[in-house]
Amino acid sequence: MTFKRLNNITGWFSGLIATIVYFLTLEPTVSWWDCGEYISTAYKLQVGHPPGAPLFQLIGRFFSLFAGGDVTKVAMMVNVMSAICSGLTIVFLFWTITMLARKVWMKEGENAPWVNKIGVLIAGFVGAVAYTFTESFWFNAVEGEVYAMSSFFTAVTFWAILKWEQMADEPNSNRWLIFIAFLIGLSIGVHLLNLLCIPAIVYVVYFKKWKKTSFWGFVLAGVVSVALVWLINMFLIPQVVNLAGKTELFFVNTLHAPFNLGTVVYFALLFGLIIWGLIATTKRKKVIWNTVLLALTFILIGYSSFFMLVIRANTNPPINENEPKDAPAMLSYLLREQYGGSAPVLYGPYYNAPITGLKDGKPIYVKDKEAGRYVITDDNKQSLPVYAKEMQTLFPRMWSKDKQNVYENYRKSQSGNIVGENVRVRNYRGQTVTVSKPTFGQNMKFFISYQCNWMYWRYFMWNFVGRQNDLESQGELNRGNWISGISAIDNARLGDQDNIPACLQNPGRTTYYFLPLILGLCGLFWLLKRDLKQSWIIFLLFFMTGLAIIIYLNQTPQQPRERDYSYAGSFYAFAIWIGYGVIALIDWVSKLVKKQTIVTTVAIGLICFLAVPCVLASNGWEEHNRSGKTSARDWAKNYLAQLPPNAVIFTRGDNDTFPLWYVQEVEGFRTDVR
Repeated sequence: MTFKRLNNITGWFSGLIATIVYFLTLEPTVSWWDCGEYISTAYKLQVGHPPGAPLFQLIGRFFSLFAGGDVTKVAMMVNVMSAICSGLTIVFLFWTITMLARKVWMKEGENAPWVNKIGVLIAGFVGAVAYTFTESFWFNAVEGEVYAMSSFFTAVTFWAILKWEQMADEPNSNRWLIFIAFLIGLSIGVHLLNLLCIPAIVYVVYFKKWKKTSFWGFVLAGVVSVALVWLINMFLIPQVVNLAGKTELFFVNTLHAPFNLGTVVYFALLFGLIIWGLIATTKRKKVIWNTVLLALTFILIGYSSFFMLVIRANTNPPINENEPKDAPAMLSYLLREQYGGSAPVLYGPYYNAPITGLKDGKPIYVKDKEAGRYVITDDNKQSLPVYAKEMQTLFPRMWSKDKQNVYENYRKSQSGNIVGENVRVRNYRGQTVTVSKPTFGQNMKFFISYQCNWMYWRYFMWNFVGRQNDLESQGELNRGNWISGISAIDNARLGDQDNIPACLQNPGRTTYYFLPLILGLCGLFWLLKRDLKQSWIIFLLFFMTGLAIIIYLNQTPQQPRERDYSYAGSFYAFAIWIGYGVIALIDWVSKLVKKQTIVTTVAIGLICFLAVPCVLASNGWEEHNRSGKTSARDWAKNYLAQLPPNAVIFTRGDNDTFPLWYVQEVEGFRTDVR
């Protein structure tokens, strides 16, 4: 049997294991948080919260059909969709590991010794199955949320660029780049996390096409990669709709044309220009520009799933958040304007910066059918605050006015009292006030200790070292912290763990004894010595889907829930290093005994399999087994059951709202209540 066939079979086998595991541990109905909303909006193709997930909803609707008319099974079928997406993610992770490992452990290709081929297959299997049982990915895999499907798109996209790298010197290899563009366009209709693959993709292209790399070439590739992420996320996604909105406003308000004519004309011109560009570049044999235009076209084709939201919003479904019925409203929806803007990233005010004035905001337009024009219903002019320049800084991390007391307490905890520069500034009333400006050191300590350590590295350790319990934590030592199972280390960090009260002990406790972490670090350092370029590409995937998100989101303290689900892509990258860890051990042991045999390779692979995937699975099963859990649905029905007919209730927050929407919109329970 050829290596290629074995590689395909083993990849599908690893995915089958994962899918069976997720089916066995699947939640049979709706879960907490956004799942109730996603399942409801998928079942009836309604409009969920900004910026929307129309492709997830469309595919979720397809899976809901397999409920066979039994509305109590709809949620389970959407959960099954997540399980299948997660199983396929494991398949592509396996193929990614083996594709990368072949470059350093099978340099002769198909002519490599079978002992090396078997080592590559075992490495892929151990790395992929290990990721199957990691904390965050397993959690996402068994519920009806977007993160399982988003992980699938990330896995396929990263695998596809490696396929392009293999075939880059062949005719028509650019089809893989166009395929990646299509995947990126589709993924926008699920979640924007897939865009973070782009820097790794750019460097794969750079290292392949430029045999002689240079420092400035390396830097330029980085600049291009960041520019591409910005171009798609901050320009292409909103500006396609923004220009449609401006054209629509011009046609209706200035030319007095019928509603939506401007939007139709705009898209006709857009696609006409693209078609003209494709024809012109083909005739003139401009391959690069033709590929760029094709990539843009396929991104837009994938992105077109958002038309579903506009179409459905105009039918006025019960769930119709923000009502994106036309181009101007759709732009506001995509920009998430209801959330009040995004956090400052590179420059902005500290949390206690006085407001010195107000500046014009952006007006919001809606249709006035009687007047036959768009009118401003909520003029945001004079609504955006301007902060004192003396209280602004580069890289502001302590920025949210809603968390002033938390920041103040944090500054006190660092030095016993609030230390900082006293700054005299004028507020918007013209009064001179004295404000204690945080030092940049305090700002950076908060970034490192809270945003990096607590909101990322703690989650990383959950996945590869262990978790204390599943109690949500805002910094308490014995709630939701990471733990290893090695008493000397855990007791030194967290106090005597043998005397933890019963209220702080639950099935969420997992202990991996550092084994997955150690194996991954072995792979990381082994690869660093052999292939710096490949190491950099994997690191970029690891960083961009992890700490880069931390930098961009600039999270405030007291998050309403744990956020580890956001960083599953980063843990996916670390699983690649776990696969390399197997090869590292095979290499080291072979050098030690001065002989590499199939028996030794298989024995090391078996030890790694027992020490990492099996330990992860056995420790995590009880925590992740949701096969008998129906609490979210039961709670929602209990919430509504005793209300009088046609009651109106006011809910607060996701968990107080979305399960209710689910039992009403999907199971038809107490639809009289508003």
